[in-house]
Amino acid sequence: MKVWAVANQKGGVGKTTTTVALAGLLADAGRRVLVVDLDPHGSLTSYFGYDPDTIEYSCYDLFAHGGKVPADLPDRIRVTTSHKNIDLFPSSTAVAVLERQSLGQDGMGLVLAKSLALLWDEYDFAILDNPPLLGILMVNALAASEHLIIPVQTEHLAIKGLERMVSTINMVNRSRKEKLPYTIVPTMFDRRTQASLSTLRNLRSNYAEHLWHAFIPIDTKLRDASQAGVVPSNYDKKSHSVLAYRSLLKFLLSQSISRSQERQGQKLA
Repeated sequence: MKVWAVANQKGGVGKTTTTVALAGLLADAGRRVLVVDLDPHGSLTSYFGYDPDTIEYSCYDLFAHGGKVPADLPDRIRVTTSHKNIDLFPSSTAVAVLERQSLGQDGMGLVLAKSLALLWDEYDFAILDNPPLLGILMVNALAASEHLIIPVQTEHLAIKGLERMVSTINMVNRSRKEKLPYTIVPTMFDRRTQASLSTLRNLRSNYAEHLWHAFIPIDTKLRDASQAGVVPSNYDKKSHSVLAYRSLLKFLLSQSISRSQERQGQKLA
């Protein structure tokens, strides 16, 4: 299983949309995908028609055992979605209290990694949708992931969120054996606005090393797919946004292959 996290310490930048779009394209290609909703707002959960206020089991339950994960718990938590190849770890409003409840408890930073390990052979990919703040949930996601995707809305205020996110990555990398690679993805790009154009120039000037070369355009088809509860590629596979996400996925997979080959070469050296 390959594990990707989608995160930014700013809300409204397209994290859930990016999670669903990439998961859908992978699932369309026959890959088995687990999407994980770590946001107390439960946008990803709601996307697939579940109510975060009433759902019986959620990601909250993973953290309710003092850092230990019962072997049968992930299977009880996961639910099906509108795509036959995508399962969901839903969120619930109870997730919001985890920060307070986890204070002082040891081993809480690896709960998600332990949970995914119990399902490791059942999925090809897990994609983790994060809340827009640094806390126990994002720490878990970054610890479990091999690649971080940072959607950045192409407007001026989004740069501040990106700066905080990069600082978080630098902090996390001090405690990892391997640095966490990340890709910045410009989203909601509208070439008709000066804000989008100038923000994209800023990203290309200051973050070129980690920046995906293209962008996700603003597209009402993404909202329509959300309202229908289906992945964007099943709603309109030829829409501008789906074509852009397809290009992004191709890039991310090529990066994954390159890292695997690099690690293999280091082992042989």
